[in-house]
Amino acid sequence: MGVKAALPRYELYIYNVVLCLAMLWAAKYIFDVSSSNSNRKSFKSSVQPGWYYSGRKMDTADVEWMMWFSTFREHIIFALSGHVIFGKICSLLAPQYRSLVFMVYGVLAVWSSMGWAYVMLILSHCVLLYSISLVKLRWLCFTAGLSTLATFKMEPFISWQAGFVTGGFELRPLLFYGGCGFTIMRCMSFALENCEKKDGNYSILELLKFNFYLPFFYFGPIMTFDKFYVQANNPNLTRKDGEMWNISIQALLHLGVIIIVAVLLHFMYILSIPSDMKLLKHISDWALVGLAYLNLLYDWVKAAVMFGVINTVSKLDHLEPPKPPKCITLLYVFSEAHFDRGINDFLCKYVYNYLGGKHENILDELIASLCTYGIMALWLGPGWVVFIWAFLNCFGLNFELWTVKFFTMEPFISIEMAISDSMSRRIRAVFNTFNFWTIVLYNVLALNSLEFAKLVAKRLLLKGFPFTTITVMFVTYCLIQLIKEKERRQALIDDPDPIPPPPPPAPVTAPTSTDPSSIQMDTTAAQPTETSKQKAE
Repeated sequence: MGVKAALPRYELYIYNVVLCLAMLWAAKYIFDVSSSNSNRKSFKSSVQPGWYYSGRKMDTADVEWMMWFSTFREHIIFALSGHVIFGKICSLLAPQYRSLVFMVYGVLAVWSSMGWAYVMLILSHCVLLYSISLVKLRWLCFTAGLSTLATFKMEPFISWQAGFVTGGFELRPLLFYGGCGFTIMRCMSFALENCEKKDGNYSILELLKFNFYLPFFYFGPIMTFDKFYVQANNPNLTRKDGEMWNISIQALLHLGVIIIVAVLLHFMYILSIPSDMKLLKHISDWALVGLAYLNLLYDWVKAAVMFGVINTVSKLDHLEPPKPPKCITLLYVFSEAHFDRGINDFLCKYVYNYLGGKHENILDELIASLCTYGIMALWLGPGWVVFIWAFLNCFGLNFELWTVKFFTMEPFISIEMAISDSMSRRIRAVFNTFNFWTIVLYNVLALNSLEFAKLVAKRLLLKGFPFTTITVMFVTYCLIQLIKEKERRQALIDDPDPIPPPPPPAPVTAPTSTDPSSIQMDTTAAQPTETSKQKAE
């Protein structure tokens, strides 16, 4: 029951109207807070002069967004444009050497921006992990890779290695940690794939080609070595019909999103408001809840745009990069709550699915998720907020599995078979509503602060009970039903049910029965097979 279960049209219309009104209501509250003259002092440090003709200042609290799309956008455009031009020339003249050209250009770009000392530091880690991969022991490759990654997350190793990079380039610290962190993950992928190679070993040149591919070097996403190796060494560079048109549309779409975000940051200071706890205590419950959701939505938009720009460049190089993250608005299960599909693919392939198997055994699932979130905590950098975030998300993922197994027992399975498909969908949406806000609160903790997450939870569940709690949950219920409707329609497009042939005539004496396997169950709410898509981020 579920994904095929339709609801009446009028009911869906009501859900759409309620959701639109709620979003406009929350946006109005946040706009009023952003425009209030009494709050200007609170925004003084993070709100800077923006577009002159807009008459408003711009929220610049997100340093990463400002670096990529304001301060250093010319440098980034110049470097990526050179990569595309040289790659295109090589693809036309000598396509068999294009991966080598990508590597040479990447090394030169890293050297020009960070210096030879940084290049040698990266090469030393590549050589170290390559040497260990020759032993072909998975546990040794993992131990060496995680230990090397820890040297960029813990003192005094951080300061010692950062000392090799000198200069006053403002973006240099961010490039240092980004390039080093992604390098270690790529080297781990190479080492683990080399362990699986039956005859011989991959050459170190293949590792360098993989690591110094410039679009992925600083910014990500992570593409596992097996996929990169096949695609980068593919001599057939023909494109499908309409592929260049789709790439152009995606590039224009990302440009449009960047402009829209810049406009919104001039009128809604969703990034600066959460940093002022005194101001937060005086705003309404509805504005606070909307602020928490919009912060998470903004983080998804940022990740989608940053990875989208890089993915567009890599598609011009005839690569198929990891897909952008799934929108937070469409998430109501922990098994899909990831913001970086590259990291998710890496962890699922080498850790989560490797240890969890079919994700049917609760103990194996617990071990697999603990190891996965442990690596994620190391990747994000050890800290109390990261540990709390990892623990809560790990618990949420396993709790979904326990809940699914519990409700597939009697008498629940018989009760669900007895009710209508649409009613089953409504009941599941109620449970998904609480799951949705659990995901929001857990991830707001990592994006903002522990104090902000605690304040939102207190106002939503305790101080605002019952009016705010019931209202927000009802609006979220409407959102969940619209998501399920979208999934239902997409499922019908992807896998329409064929008209079954008529059954053969049964003997008169044969008893008739109903085949339980013909009853379609709605397993969209965190089924075990869905958990293979999980990402901790």
